[in-house]
Amino acid sequence: MTTKILLINGPNLNMLGIRKPEIYGTATLAEIEAELISYGDKKGCLVSCFQSNHEGAIIDAIHSAYGKIDGIIINPGAYTHYSYAISDAIESVMIPVVEVHLSDIHNREDFRSKSVIEPVSLCQISGHGKEGYFMALDCLLEYLNRK
Repeated sequence: MTTKILLINGPNLNMLGIRKPEIYGTATLAEIEAELISYGDKKGCLVSCFQSNHEGAIIDAIHSAYGKIDGIIINPGAYTHYSYAISDAIESVMIPVVEVHLSDIHNREDFRSKSVIEPVSLCQISGHGKEGYFMALDCLLEYLNRK
């Protein structure tokens, strides 16, 4: 059975490559997604991708993953810092989640240093640029293989 991973990217991540490249890098979201899908294929898993600027749509994607997806990688964007609704959605589906951030949220503005998603995640990967997505996939696959 093929392992199925859902990549969820939150608000403004559709603007990668344009928005603050000195912080978030020059790769576009489409490039990151394509590279992660290819990387996942080499690891024997199927990666599907979803992006939304709307909290409810992200919650719906998490709920829809229940019973269909083995693991979730999420970059919640600014929702990281205050979306208890996304945190509750993650907790409710009981799917392992890895939180990822392109920039190091702990070395930026004070309001960015707290995550309400981290407590319901296996781990948080922050500050490794687009490589963080590959690290997140490796972390999830390692966890799933140990189960």
